[in-house]
Amino acid sequence: MKVSLITGASSGIGWELAHNYAALGHNLVISARSEDKLFNLKHALEKKWGVQVFVHAADLSTDEAPEKLHEFVVTHNLEVNYLINNAGFGDFSEFVDAEWDKLNNMIQLNIKTLTKLTHIFLKGMIERNEGKIMNVASIAGFMPGPYMAVYYATKSFVLSFTEGVAQELKLTNVHIMALCPGLTESGFQSGADMENSKLLKMPLASSKEVADFAVNQLEKEQRIAVHGLTNKVFANLVRFLPRKAVTGIVQ
Repeated sequence: MKVSLITGASSGIGWELAHNYAALGHNLVISARSEDKLFNLKHALEKKWGVQVFVHAADLSTDEAPEKLHEFVVTHNLEVNYLINNAGFGDFSEFVDAEWDKLNNMIQLNIKTLTKLTHIFLKGMIERNEGKIMNVASIAGFMPGPYMAVYYATKSFVLSFTEGVAQELKLTNVHIMALCPGLTESGFQSGADMENSKLLKMPLASSKEVADFAVNQLEKEQRIAVHGLTNKVFANLVRFLPRKAVTGIVQ
């Protein structure tokens, strides 16, 4: 039976991805800060799908978090076939007024933890010549973003990093994909204090829509999966617009 490890599984896209992979018969390792939500998810999935769900409640924005998560997996004698790096957060603020600790945690979680987990679990996948990794980037990864400058930059890293590693893996049976959703109904907006962003006037996709799309695209071994026609058009359009014009649109 395959094992999927999903970070940020306590809500939003991660929650829906856990439902999707449990429905496919995967055992799960789910990780996030909210232990109560994770155990509620565990009990629901085990009851509905008859799979095993292992809960690792932790703050993944710490230096030691990736190694501790790996130790948890090893302790339970699990072999991760699917790694879903979904955990991440943003912050809507002028850069100069942003709290440094929050920005630092964002960089740690969105970039360093994702990169380290990929590095750790990719080794085993290459040895077995089998495995899939999904790194959740964003439509934000295609452009700079005023008032969320660090968040947009972290997602640009995820997109570039994933594309580079995908090319290195082209002669293997291991696949890595960057998922790039647009605005999605989840706890992200409230967590990022985005109430004053004009982006919220745009229609939001549901977390389930994005998760269903993500699972489908990963199985098709896409390198970049941009959800939604409007997002696909915009992601391509910004390549041809003046950079100054793009920053005026995205705020």
